[in-house]
Amino acid sequence: MVQENQTTRIVRVWRGSTTASNADDYEAYLYAEGLPDLKKHAVGVQMLRQDRTSESDFVVMSFWKDIPSMSSFAGSDPKRIRHLDRDEEFLMVLPEAVEIFEVKASTLPAPLTLAYSAKAH
Repeated sequence: MVQENQTTRIVRVWRGSTTASNADDYEAYLYAEGLPDLKKHAVGVQMLRQDRTSESDFVVMSFWKDIPSMSSFAGSDPKRIRHLDRDEEFLMVLPEAVEIFEVKASTLPAPLTLAYSAKAH
């Protein structure tokens, strides 16, 4: 895990959908195969799940000090997705890229916090 005194400046967001019948298995697969490697590199990770009648959406957010720090995980292209071996089996559509957001304000506890700067007000 990245040092705890680092603050989050960037959030990398991956989204994927699976059928409702595969959602529990895919969630277990993400816990076992997707999140451990990501947690080794990112400041922090959150996985979200939204269930609907026929499908379930997953969002994995990883928190980073800066874009260069993502290179240890994503390589030279920070938007590149590192598909898991069984993603094609589970996901309805394979995502082509992640989204990258700059954190402008946060009330999350350290190290995921971003202090308000004088020019942010």
